[in-house]
Amino acid sequence: MAEIKRCGWSTSDPIYIDYHDRQWGVPLHDDRCLFEFLVLECAQAGLSWLTILKRRHGYRRAFDDFEPAKVARYDSAKVRRLLSDRGIIRNRLKIASAINNAKAFLNVQEQFGSFDRYIWKFVGGKPLDGLRRRLADIPARTALSDKICADLKDRGFSFVGSTIVYAHMQATGMVNDHILTCFRHDELQRGGR
Repeated sequence: MAEIKRCGWSTSDPIYIDYHDRQWGVPLHDDRCLFEFLVLECAQAGLSWLTILKRRHGYRRAFDDFEPAKVARYDSAKVRRLLSDRGIIRNRLKIASAINNAKAFLNVQEQFGSFDRYIWKFVGGKPLDGLRRRLADIPARTALSDKICADLKDRGFSFVGSTIVYAHMQATGMVNDHILTCFRHDELQRGGR
């Protein structure tokens, strides 16, 4: 039986392998899920993605299953509860950013009909193929992530640097950055999930 080839970053941790095999790079068009990844990517800044994945259920619980309308209404009492919640990263700036970004997210939904319609217009509605041969070929940011970052900031989003935006693009399938020898690359190129 042939060994399954994966991107080298997926390590041997079952949580990482499951995320790599079932979620990373799969095109997402659900606004709630897009908001979830935005909050999680911002929370990840300066930390490993595995750290965030291990707290994902805690984030879903603490942030009302990432319903932007609910998060946008969080008050100082809710912020205090979040700052004492061991199930999430208890960083005041990241929590404030999640609330701020929920408000900006709602504004984008109102203007474009959905966040999905807004964000996917940057790639013409279909995933870009990174055509990465090695992990070293995967950039931390691109000219396109710079452009999206600037547009998000103009719309009031915070904590959305170009590196965070590019990670969001990878996670939500706007770009297929699975290396060419990874079994998921071809599956996703063929439109698989």
